[in-house]
Amino acid sequence: MPGSPSSTPPPLQVRSLRKAYGDVVAVDGLDLEVGAGECFGLLGPNGAGKTTTVEICEGLTEPDAGEVIVLGRRWGRDDRELRELLGISLQETQFAEKLTVEETVRLFRSFYRRGPEYREVIAMVQLQEKANARVGQLSGGQRQRMALACALVGDPRLLFLDEPTTGLDPQSRRQLWELIGRFKSEGRSILLTTHYMDEAERLCDRVAIVDHGRIIAQGSPLELIGSLRAEHVLEFALADGKALDDGAVGALDGVCATSRRNGTYRLQVAELHRTVPLLLGELRRQGVQLSELRTHSATLEDVFVTLTGRQLRDE
Repeated sequence: MPGSPSSTPPPLQVRSLRKAYGDVVAVDGLDLEVGAGECFGLLGPNGAGKTTTVEICEGLTEPDAGEVIVLGRRWGRDDRELRELLGISLQETQFAEKLTVEETVRLFRSFYRRGPEYREVIAMVQLQEKANARVGQLSGGQRQRMALACALVGDPRLLFLDEPTTGLDPQSRRQLWELIGRFKSEGRSILLTTHYMDEAERLCDRVAIVDHGRIIAQGSPLELIGSLRAEHVLEFALADGKALDDGAVGALDGVCATSRRNGTYRLQVAELHRTVPLLLGELRRQGVQLSELRTHSATLEDVFVTLTGRQLRDE
């Protein structure tokens, strides 16, 4: 883990990374470190700078400034060696539609001097029954599993996964989660980008929340959720758009923080069973009625909303 004494450098070190496209700053002084055997998540909305950061770490994009050390090596000096040691699954991979799954995986396996036998990798991602199917006939989930197979054929020490489950159905997402978990259990390291908070909470040892090219929070999912000082989030809206005395609601016992956006009130609360009756009593006292009321356990999404004042998918 980062910070532990070791003679081996962390698989990935990024320092003061910066990248701009004209007047648009995609990455703005970003620092991160991925430890051995760690799944590290970069979380944030579209346009936050996640993909640009990963492409720089993969050697696909040149940074304007900063330092990237991958497995103790640097792009521009150790390119051939690094490509043998990395596995990369891009946000969207274009494969030859007429080739079969077996032909595609065999092709990617031929790029590496070492690694598992191609049939073993196809079995690993549970595509044996589709081995002779053409790529163009695969479903979205099957195509993503094949993309992961192509990333694993070189037996990589560090795996880059950029939004690997975007657009997949729940069953396909869980299948990919299992494959990622198996790779991590072998002591390999993973840098994962996602805007699915449940995915990050399930897979990642540590996460960094990225917004406008900067890391605004970093830690384990439990640490970040714990920073809210509340176990639950209570959201409600009022009927007929009536005004509410926010101060009185915020002063209720058990309310840790309040916010309002687009007519919806959000309360971070410590204990729902204490705060909900108090809230309903206060609304009756003020003579207002609810149009909706919902609660959920605090998540990384709530951390993002607290830090930025907007939903993760607003952008």
